[in-house]
Amino acid sequence: AEIYGQSDAQRKKTAQRIEQAFHKVKGIVDIDTSIETESPRKVFVVDRAKAATLGVSQADIALAIQTALKGNDISYLHNSSNKYSVPIRLEIPANRQNDLQTLLSVPIQSVSGELVALGEVVHIEQRNWEDTIYHKDLLPVTFVTADMSGYQDSPLYGMFELVDEIESNTQIEQNFINNPDFVTHSMLKWDGEWQITYETFRDMGIAYAIGLILIYLLIVAQFNSYFVPLIIMAPIPLTIIGVMPGHWLAGSQFTATSMIGMIALAGIIVRNSILLVDFISVQVAEGIALKTAVIDSAKVRAKPIILTGVAAMMGAFFILDDPIFNGLAVSLISGILVSTLLTLIVIPVLYFWYLSRFRQNN
Repeated sequence: AEIYGQSDAQRKKTAQRIEQAFHKVKGIVDIDTSIETESPRKVFVVDRAKAATLGVSQADIALAIQTALKGNDISYLHNSSNKYSVPIRLEIPANRQNDLQTLLSVPIQSVSGELVALGEVVHIEQRNWEDTIYHKDLLPVTFVTADMSGYQDSPLYGMFELVDEIESNTQIEQNFINNPDFVTHSMLKWDGEWQITYETFRDMGIAYAIGLILIYLLIVAQFNSYFVPLIIMAPIPLTIIGVMPGHWLAGSQFTATSMIGMIALAGIIVRNSILLVDFISVQVAEGIALKTAVIDSAKVRAKPIILTGVAAMMGAFFILDDPIFNGLAVSLISGILVSTLLTLIVIPVLYFWYLSRFRQNN
């Protein structure tokens, strides 16, 4: 969950409320946010007026603190036994560097040559380290992240439960697709697994639609008809009758590879329909009665159609246990099984109805 808001405090408060909602949904684990725990620090603040009065510059103060904590080479020791000079380092012992009183007692030489204790020109303030500011599309954002555990391995199930939980308990606006361009109030944008899934299935759906259009145009060119391709493509929706129950029976999730299987099924099923329609057209052109031609088409073409379907199903069995291509295998096996059997019934009946009505009108 990406949290957008006008101020850091607003985003932090909203993110904490969203984090609480995450904890209420069963199965959501590894919940975390980009909110950083407050980390205190002590800051040496220079009293500029007093430092100027005592003749101590800010550069000298900074050098004194650096010398005390990190050390400073003030000179070098040269001797005849060593060709390299040895640095003489001035610093506070490591075991006393955390002692503020020791640091504040470090002497600084003023312009007049007098020694001034560091504590006379600085005071210590308690502050927090600045939090990391995350940006996305030039907008500051706070992240709330989590994962899904248990039998519902896809984070989408948990996300949609969260959507209902947030809607019922808060007034936060939720966005699923587009990132906000300008933020005037608290807003939540779902990203991560949801964004990947949405983009994948959106692109797959577009590819599926383009494939259906191209198939339709090819069949129009083959049969010189705008209605016959609709009959031939009628079994394509029938694949859903096999694919969805097939996933349920196999206990498999519908994934992107499942969608790829449905796209492939469109071509396989259309081929079977073309075989039946073409056989009927040839028989009718030879003077055989329409009813006889329709019945013969199912009888003659059933065997090759079933054999090709069984061959495709057997090939899919080899990837059935693959964790990535399991959805593809389930789609092919269940879709081909159901749609092949229905094609042998639906296509002859629809084409018989079409030709009978066409002949009556002409």
